[in-house]
Amino acid sequence: MTDTETDRMSITRRIAAPVERIFALVSSPQGHVDIDGSGMLVATDDADTPHAVGDTFEMHMDREPLGDLPLGRYTVCNTVTVFEQDREFAWTVGAVGRTPIGHVYGYRLEPVDEATTDVTSYYDWSAISDKWRERVSWPVVPKEMLEASLDNLERLATGPARET
Repeated sequence: MTDTETDRMSITRRIAAPVERIFALVSSPQGHVDIDGSGMLVATDDADTPHAVGDTFEMHMDREPLGDLPLGRYTVCNTVTVFEQDREFAWTVGAVGRTPIGHVYGYRLEPVDEATTDVTSYYDWSAISDKWRERVSWPVVPKEMLEASLDNLERLATGPARET
C-alpha cells in the first residue's frame, strides 16, 4: 500500500517472524544500517537502543548514493517520536546541534500470530517547512527505498538470530 496523495508514504508486508524480533531490529540504531534501503547509512555509533519518546540516537549518513544533495558524509541526530513496545517505533531527523527537520520515519507492527507480523514501513514529510521543501525535491524517500528496507528487514528477521 502506498499513500502519495498526502505527505505520507507507507508500505505493508507480512513477515514470517515474531513481533518481538522485528521490534528489536527496527528499534536498534545498529540495525538501521542493515535495514536501510537507501544506501545512505554508512556507519552508526555504538549508541544505546532508545527506550522512550524523546531519546536520541546519532547516525552517520552519506546522501551521494541518492544523487540529490552533494553533502558528502555527515551526522544526523534522530529523536524518537513514537515508542510503543512491539507495536510502533518512529523517529524524526535533524542535523546534530539543530532541531529536527520535520520528516519522520517509522515502523508499525501488527502481530498476526505468534510467528507472523504485518510490518508497515512509513515516511512522513508533512511537518517539513516550506523552506526545506524549496531546497529539496520531495518526496526524498521513493517507494523503492521503503520496499528495499522491508526486503532487508525480512531477510534479517527470518534469518539466524544475531549474537549480541
